[in-house]
Amino acid sequence: EVQLVESGGDLVQSGGSLRLSCAVSGFTFADYAIGWFRQAPGKEREGVSYFSSSDDSTNYAESAKGRFTISRDNAKMTVYLQMNSLKAEDTAVYYCDAYTEWAPRTDYWGQGIQVTVSS
Repeated sequence: EVQLVESGGDLVQSGGSLRLSCAVSGFTFADYAIGWFRQAPGKEREGVSYFSSSDDSTNYAESAKGRFTISRDNAKMTVYLQMNSLKAEDTAVYYCDAYTEWAPRTDYWGQGIQVTVSS
């Protein structure tokens, strides 16, 4: 059974930092892309950053470039999102997602975790 469990969400002041963790089980990183999405109140879910399963490359949304870093500890089966220089607009529920990069796409989602940035 595929499971993803996020942790590390918190209330932080603007300009601060947080590190989110996603502990995964039930699959191998070679078979799934894995990364982070977020959903702010009243907005659609959007991609933040992910590892590609095909070549292990990392990808970032424009809003995350230069401030967020995705990393992975294969031994711990954990994916991290280091978020620096946080802004109020980063406030959202953050989700860890593992998905196939081929059709038909299959997604496995974590339960989501709240990140709140106060201005």
